[in-house]
Formats: sequence, C-alpha cells, structure tokens
Amino acid sequence: MIKQYRLANQLSQEELAEEIGISWRQLQRLEHNEENTRISTFKKIVKTLDVPDHEIIKFIKN
Repeated sequence: MIKQYRLANQLSQEELAEEIGISWRQLQRLEHNEENTRISTFKKIVKTLDVPDHEIIKFIKN
C-alpha cells in the first residue's frame, strides 16, 4: 500500500523518508513488509500520502 500511494504522489523513497523523518532504507523495508513501524511513523506516512481511511483499515486488517 505504501509504495502504491508514494508512486501516485510522485515521491521517491528518499523524498518520502525525508519528509516523515526516517531513513530511505527503513521506508524500503516497510514497503516490502520486512519491518514493522511505530504508530507515529505510520500516521505520518498516511497523512503525507493522503491515504483514505478505508485503505488504512484494510491494511491494518491484513
């Protein structure tokens, strides 16, 4: 989900990572579901990418 919305917003991994205050490597691991994240970081991601509520709920359920 993160990668889809990042690309839709025309952001590179580096740009998004810088905007939310994490490393691009951490973002890469998040996009590939290799790492969990803090709620605060997740909130920054969905706010920055303007992810709709129904997508957030679907992501959390999975």
